[in-house]
Amino acid sequence: MTSPAAAAILAARQARRFVIPLGAVAPRDVAAGYAVQKEVAAALGAIPPAGFKIGATTKQMQAYLGLTGPAGGFVPAAGLQSSPARFRFADLIAPGVECEVGLRLARDLPAGPCTQQEAAAAVGEVFAAIEIVEKRYHDLTELGTPTLIADQVFHRAGVLGAPAAGWQNADLGAIRGRITVDGALRGEGAGADLLGHPFAALAWLAASPCAAVFGGLKAGQVVFLGSVTPPIWLDGPCQVTVEFDLLGRAEAKFG
Repeated sequence: MTSPAAAAILAARQARRFVIPLGAVAPRDVAAGYAVQKEVAAALGAIPPAGFKIGATTKQMQAYLGLTGPAGGFVPAAGLQSSPARFRFADLIAPGVECEVGLRLARDLPAGPCTQQEAAAAVGEVFAAIEIVEKRYHDLTELGTPTLIADQVFHRAGVLGAPAAGWQNADLGAIRGRITVDGALRGEGAGADLLGHPFAALAWLAASPCAAVFGGLKAGQVVFLGSVTPPIWLDGPCQVTVEFDLLGRAEAKFG
């Protein structure tokens, strides 16, 4: 049976409206937020998920969202496209885009403590990626962090670039990524912005409450490791490109 909190989040999505503070039915803490997130995933037919996203990998974003560390969210298969991707801008709620390092797992990572080396050994592919996020909230402070987690931490969809060659020999902490909107540079950053290294972010996810509630990370799942730039909020139809040294590019057109 779906909880009132999960039902309210699902109803807001179906009606394409903002999530309002849930009052007495809101999840009370982070653990409860992840439990509601799993209910949302189950209602969407997304268990097991196609993958996961990591949000708030920087101190600045953690402070903004009221978090003491990153937060994870499930990624449903229905929202994933290969680059070049196309989306209808009118179908999205206050959309934004993020400049992400993405990967696909070649083997399972059980939920629990994980080293960066153990995380790296589970990776099969690395690629440039775009996460499409939605600012589905009027006031994050009023909404509360547990409800933000229950609602997948802004996630809406994702774009997967082509797998990069030779990533095993690259210093992924040193690679730089940049994001452009209609050809104009809007932000750039480095792999080290993701908790020091992209695979450190993957290790965090494996040990996180998000992985625990979904039974660990599975071979074949994709992971959006976090954005090396702040979210870029879109005003209307446009062309977005993310490009990383050595990893190639991912493109999305919003029409």
